[in-house]
Amino acid sequence: MDVEEATTRVLDAAEEQFYERGIQAVGMDAIRSRSGVSLKRLYQCFPSKDHIVAAYLRRRDDRWRTQLAEYVREHGDTAEGAILAVFDWLSEWFRRPEFRGCAFVNSFGELGGVSPVVAETARAHKKAVGAYLRQLVEPLDVSDPDGLAAQLAVLVEGATVVAAVTGDLDAARTSRACAEALLDAAGR
Repeated sequence: MDVEEATTRVLDAAEEQFYERGIQAVGMDAIRSRSGVSLKRLYQCFPSKDHIVAAYLRRRDDRWRTQLAEYVREHGDTAEGAILAVFDWLSEWFRRPEFRGCAFVNSFGELGGVSPVVAETARAHKKAVGAYLRQLVEPLDVSDPDGLAAQLAVLVEGATVVAAVTGDLDAARTSRACAEALLDAAGR
């Protein structure tokens, strides 16, 4: 097994385990066992668990934001429609059987106070999501696009946390209604 295949298998196993069980609950042996990669090869790919965690979060960030942007491109035929499509995508994501909330909020809550890598990666993800929302707001003629984007980011985060913690799979729809009200108030 070459390094690229081993790396992919380790990250696949780590992502599944970390997202389902939490980072601290998953040891290197569980990742090795689930991935089928020898311990020697695993440590050649990732010198420590912190390296796996950082790679897992970066990979998840890339995939999550890519899936969101693709959905919005396909379903948002206007500037307002693109913004509202964010919440439609969230609604679909919440209904996936593997949904366990935001991996970045989960990892930050678990390790953000003691792991600079986790804290930095979680903050970078949230900043990137905020920048994406700001991009979606840009075509609108509103007086405070930064403020509107920040409000939308809070609605995204709130819906995700509510869905994960309470099991309310309609949280994205509730946030979508709030986003519509914000867009109306902003004078779309």
